[in-house]
Amino acid sequence: MNKDLIAIFEYLEREKGIKREVVAEAIKESLEQAAKKSVHGAENVSVQIDARTGEIEVFCDKIVVEKVTNPVLQISYKDAQQVAPECSLGDVINVQTTPKDFGRVAAQKARHIIFQKLKGAERSVVQDAYRHRVNTIVSGTVKRVGRGGCIIVDLGKVEGLLPRKNYLPQENFNVGNKVLALLSEVRDTDIGGAEVVLSRTCNEFVEQLLAQEVTEVADGTVAIERIVREPGYRTKMIVRSQDPKVDPVGACIGVKGSRVKNIIRELGGEKIDIIPMASGLEEQLTVALQPVVIRKLEVSKEGDSVFLVVEDEDFPTTIGKKGMNVRLLGRLLGVQLTVQKMGDYVKLKAIERASLATSEDTALDQPLSTIEGISTMIIEELAAGGYATPRSLLMATPEEIAKIPGISVEMADKVLERIRKHREEEQHPSEESLLQEESSEEEQSPAEELPPQEESPSETTD
Repeated sequence: MNKDLIAIFEYLEREKGIKREVVAEAIKESLEQAAKKSVHGAENVSVQIDARTGEIEVFCDKIVVEKVTNPVLQISYKDAQQVAPECSLGDVINVQTTPKDFGRVAAQKARHIIFQKLKGAERSVVQDAYRHRVNTIVSGTVKRVGRGGCIIVDLGKVEGLLPRKNYLPQENFNVGNKVLALLSEVRDTDIGGAEVVLSRTCNEFVEQLLAQEVTEVADGTVAIERIVREPGYRTKMIVRSQDPKVDPVGACIGVKGSRVKNIIRELGGEKIDIIPMASGLEEQLTVALQPVVIRKLEVSKEGDSVFLVVEDEDFPTTIGKKGMNVRLLGRLLGVQLTVQKMGDYVKLKAIERASLATSEDTALDQPLSTIEGISTMIIEELAAGGYATPRSLLMATPEEIAKIPGISVEMADKVLERIRKHREEEQHPSEESLLQEESSEEEQSPAEELPPQEESPSETTD
């Protein structure tokens, strides 16, 4: 028993970081409860443990009597004098009452209590040592692979838990493998202990890897504004420099990509897109999609969705494999992105214009000057080229209109789009335009005139 206790003290102090005094107190309390059950009827039982030798002694308070009728609670005067020579009848003395088989019985009965006490002590150690390290990177060794692919990682004095959902889909770990992960959480368990939860799939893991590799990120010169990720496949982040002399993208990539390559290697080949911060949504999209050129960009009135048109050959690059690139970009910017090929867009617009041109809308036969948003100079050039009405323009293609000197294909396309939108607004006015019309009518309507009052006849005096 002595050797067993000393071994427990040394193991828990060395491996778990739990002080010997804490262990001894936990065992003492548990053995006192076990002793009360072993020494039947005794309530005032105390246990003493020598932390150095591992000796255990059990003491119980007994009343000194002339004749013993209850051996558990009483002691004879003759026996009491051997323990306390100065005692007298009626005194209560503390007598050693260690049962013969107490070592075996106590160890058996106290096992569960000791386990609970030590779990609590271990929880305090885990919380003190690791709670302040949340969102930092830790390293360890795979100790075992549990059910469902859950990895138990030896971090030194404690074990870390790496659930299957918290590491990359293509990763497989074996016992003895080194593991680098983010300490994402320290949480209490149902049995009174604490566990350290690790992750290799969260965004913060990439941020911390970048901070380890890039000194500018670590010291705050370069800030990671936003980051999104599909673990194991692609990460996109927007970076900004606090110092105008420092290129944030270049600092993160490093010379010949040395810095970002180390991170990609740790992530098993996961692609990383580093995008410089831009001033607005449209500019940010333009920068993020380079070298792809955006041919057309429309943002919804609410600002939560964006429609893009790119060249047909750029469409696969813009969308990415299984739509991952545009999906991640939308999450990064907080908008719903819709991308269309230029060929499909042109065909769709041609159909819309042809349908509008063949309609019975008489406004399309009015002069171009009735369309707001087209400059007088362009109207004159179009009229000189034989396009004096909106309908005549809608019947032509942008390429045909562009044959007029001074009119480009892009300009012709904008004019046609302006005609379409103008007719759409006229036929389906928005609530704002209706309110504006009502307010303008109120301003222009003459004030109601009050009917003239009849003058009362003046009183005359004779």
